[in-house]
Amino acid sequence: MTNLVTVTDVGHVRTIKLNRPEKKNALSLELAWSVIEAVDAAAKVDDVWVVAITGSGDAFSAGLDLSGSAAYSPHSPQTAQLDDVSWVGQFLLSIRKRCDKPVVGGINGVAVGAGLGLAMATDVRLIARSARLMAGYTRIGGSPDAGLTITLPQAMGYEKAMRFMMENRTLTGDEAVEWGMAGEAVDDDKFDARLAEYCQGLCDWSPITLRLLKRGMVKSYETTDLETQLRYEVGNIRMAFGSEDAKEARTAFFEKRKPVFKGK
Repeated sequence: MTNLVTVTDVGHVRTIKLNRPEKKNALSLELAWSVIEAVDAAAKVDDVWVVAITGSGDAFSAGLDLSGSAAYSPHSPQTAQLDDVSWVGQFLLSIRKRCDKPVVGGINGVAVGAGLGLAMATDVRLIARSARLMAGYTRIGGSPDAGLTITLPQAMGYEKAMRFMMENRTLTGDEAVEWGMAGEAVDDDKFDARLAEYCQGLCDWSPITLRLLKRGMVKSYETTDLETQLRYEVGNIRMAFGSEDAKEARTAFFEKRKPVFKGK
């Protein structure tokens, strides 16, 4: 991992911060892959219960660096040659599929194109009131990538997603909440503190519960068979109830105290 991404652990929260402020965190190949590698790494650490992704400076990410960037891939030459998803597809795969921990998007500033795709790939989002969200593909003669054809209709519905992209709309923080692109708008000067507070608050729950919850939600978008999904839910809750954390939760409930979870 490079210094284009900074990783900070506080309690059970790992914050991944895009660190290219002089370019408004525009995505070079190295930065994009560094984010993916950081998420994949966080997914493998038991002591990390919640992951936050945010940007440095006054931007989340201005999208693909259109000025160009040096060739970079973490893969071997042959694997890179056969990679038909690339980093733009790996944002969603790493955050939703390979990381079953809650990933919170901290949209601290502008998010455009693939930068917006990265933000929308997160599970829940907080946004600064001055932040601006734009797809931008019609402006440069492109078409949506980075998972936006999946995540935008999920978040706001088909017609709103079409309008947002076709009309090349720009939404600020409160508007983004109204459109369903984020769950909470926060004053700029309070944003960092609120993002940290929100993520730490999620750590009040068992990480086993959170991981199984996310698995079920993600799986529901991958199947059209009701019985398959219902059986998946039953298997997950059996696993959840069999954990030490679940026993602690029930004991704390009856003893009218706050549970102490260990992630076991």
